[in-house]
Amino acid sequence: MQTDLLTFLQYVANGIVLGGVYGLVAVGLTLIYGVLKIINFSHGELVMGGMYVSYWCFVLWRIDPYVSAVISMTLFFCIGAVLQRYVVEPIMPAPQINQILLTIGVGLFLTNLAMVLFSPDTRTIHVSYATTTISFWGVLVSIPRLVSFVVAMVLSLGLYLFLRATRLGKAVRAAAQDREGAQLVGIGARQVFIIAFGIGAGMAAVAGSLLTPFYNVQPTAGVPFVLTAYVIVVLGTMGNFLGALVGALLIGVAESVGSYLFSPALRQLVSFSIFIGVLLFKPEGLFGGKAS
Repeated sequence: MQTDLLTFLQYVANGIVLGGVYGLVAVGLTLIYGVLKIINFSHGELVMGGMYVSYWCFVLWRIDPYVSAVISMTLFFCIGAVLQRYVVEPIMPAPQINQILLTIGVGLFLTNLAMVLFSPDTRTIHVSYATTTISFWGVLVSIPRLVSFVVAMVLSLGLYLFLRATRLGKAVRAAAQDREGAQLVGIGARQVFIIAFGIGAGMAAVAGSLLTPFYNVQPTAGVPFVLTAYVIVVLGTMGNFLGALVGALLIGVAESVGSYLFSPALRQLVSFSIFIGVLLFKPEGLFGGKAS
């Protein structure tokens, strides 16, 4: 009985640490939606891009993935800003279906570009601490996963404080709540949109870098994470920052416990069952549509 409880707690702990990385993907996605009101279906490919940046930094220059995450964030902030300015902005007045098709097209382009540049082969890196664990009352937690969780939570909470406490962050929130009102008081909506998309892309790329020490790198690697991120942002309420974090931890634990109770192959079945349940019974999300 005690062994079963310890095993169950082990799966819960694994779910929590993975949920932290899910949260970083989801907050970037919900930030873009909250500010631009665009559902970015290329978000997973930005995660994949961060993976490749850290992979090649490690292979070519032996830069640790947690260090190269800074490079990923900076590079993809710039890429996200360019995408927003020259690709997304012209389509913003169009119907939402056009916006969705555009972001799907951007995602397909990035996936195929990665296949052309790096081949479809699965790649991995081997860091010296890959198999190191730490014990919490008998529950073992992988050091790479724990570090990824801590970094993801620090960045997520740091972004939350940035949006709440800084002048630029307040401008982003103002543009998200009332675009025309923000422009009337002198806030440049175009610049705010570029910054918001850049930050969202940067957060996705950092999540990819954090996953690199324990996850395979390939052109389609970001797809499962963006699907899970959509479940999270719907669960936590679209556009709600803290809701995305709470939803990420819940989904991470649900998937991990689901793999324990059923099988690892059915892991995502649990999260998508939750997704369907939320759409049916509480479509406004757990936070009732309140934007953060």
